Amino acid sequence: MDPVAETSFENEHKPLGIQFIECIRRRKISYKSYQIVVWVVTFFAYTSFHVARKTLSIVQSVLDPETSEVGLKFSPWSITYVTKPIGKRRFLLVLGDGWSPFNGAEGTALLGDLDLAFLSVYAFGMYFAGHLGDRLNLRILLTIGMVGTAIFTSLFGVGYWANVHNFYYFLMVQMLAGLFQSTGWPLVVAVIGNWFGKKKRGLIMGIWNANTSVGSISGSLIASATLSYGWGWSFLVPSLIIAFVGLMVFLFLPITPESVGANRDEDITKVSTEKVEDGITEPLLSSDSEEKEKAVGFIEALKIPGVAPFAASLFFAKLVAYAFLYWLPFYISHTAIDGKYLSSESAGNLSTLFDIGGVVGGILAGHISDCLDAAAITAASFTYCSIPALFFYRSYGHISLTLNIALTFIAGTFVNGPSALITTAVSADLGTHSSLKGNSRALATVTAIINGTGSIGAAIGPFLTGYISAKSWNAVFIMLMITTLVAGLLLTRLVVSEVAAKVAESRTLT
Repeated sequence: MDPVAETSFENEHKPLGIQFIECIRRRKISYKSYQIVVWVVTFFAYTSFHVARKTLSIVQSVLDPETSEVGLKFSPWSITYVTKPIGKRRFLLVLGDGWSPFNGAEGTALLGDLDLAFLSVYAFGMYFAGHLGDRLNLRILLTIGMVGTAIFTSLFGVGYWANVHNFYYFLMVQMLAGLFQSTGWPLVVAVIGNWFGKKKRGLIMGIWNANTSVGSISGSLIASATLSYGWGWSFLVPSLIIAFVGLMVFLFLPITPESVGANRDEDITKVSTEKVEDGITEPLLSSDSEEKEKAVGFIEALKIPGVAPFAASLFFAKLVAYAFLYWLPFYISHTAIDGKYLSSESAGNLSTLFDIGGVVGGILAGHISDCLDAAAITAASFTYCSIPALFFYRSYGHISLTLNIALTFIAGTFVNGPSALITTAVSADLGTHSSLKGNSRALATVTAIINGTGSIGAAIGPFLTGYISAKSWNAVFIMLMITTLVAGLLLTRLVVSEVAAKVAESRTLT
């Protein structure tokens, strides 16, 4: 291609922000710099999705301040619990007695319906978003998804100022918000896949996966801080944030190296190389210039060893994780800790410790899996450990604030660790399984199957919690522990296989 024409083609596909930076610097951006830009922009893009997603869980206790007293009055297991609220909760003096139609006898169930509607549309929309992402411009599609999310998140908050009390208004807004949010994960993963090689990135990928927890923490803090001004602001501020990040995506996110004329080979020559057995050097960052084979179909990807059990396990793991994501602030605000009830703002802030534990758990699970080369063993171990963590949190979390903080962090570490591992390292490994014979186009399909199945569980978890909590929070925690046990048992065959492989390997070495 003529150099002038090639430069013109590159500029047509370069984001405007990239063009501006290169104009100021008067030279092209290096491939490594592009990778940093992609990592940072996609990290904050998905973080902002979770900022918007977390809001409703914080506002729930204001919309429905009096519901679930029956369930909250039951003593946890056989331990004495505070049975009656100690006076009016402080936030009720500021924000009133709830918001119709959520402050009635069916308020908790209605909030559960909103969670179910949002996450159901989100789960099934993810499959279609991935399909569109392979055929349309990822940057434009992701921008549309973020702007759409901002619009419908803000429309939920508009209900506060417009004095809307129609349940179906909030239901439709949540469903449309879920549809646009479903573009997030498959598209940011697709962009990351375009810019980084197939080899596991270990700690780097573990840190990148923390975007969900960082988003949840930020969303909790932002929603809690704005709650005292009126719950509508708790939706408006996150919507402005995701709209701004969406603008950054449009201006700065390069989709593929080819679209911006980034030359991977120029950077590879600067990267250290590692020796292979025959003496030939191999770059640490492998080129993706190999000829791509025909994309793997859904059924064929599902037959890859490990995909089905990991997907099924993630279904139950995310059911538990999202039950906490949506209902933990509500649970804390309705639970007496050391004889006192926390305000909605304080409960929201305290719930972030679960997400902080999730960040640690995700990185720790990924690191252990890399060291042991045993993803199933690691995921199952974390899953089984989360059962006693949930039991101790429910049984002893009310004794003191310090103990509650510690138990919340521990529960977040073990509950979120397996989900983080399966959605990143495991998905990447299975997407490049040896049975595919080098087919590099299976990664997106495998990721969609695993994460889409997990998202269905994420939709069911808050829904079940909303209904069961109206009767008893004891029953909620029993359900969560049984679900966690099932998630671990589904990995049994894979754990046995990995143990057998380790035993055979040790015998060979001896």
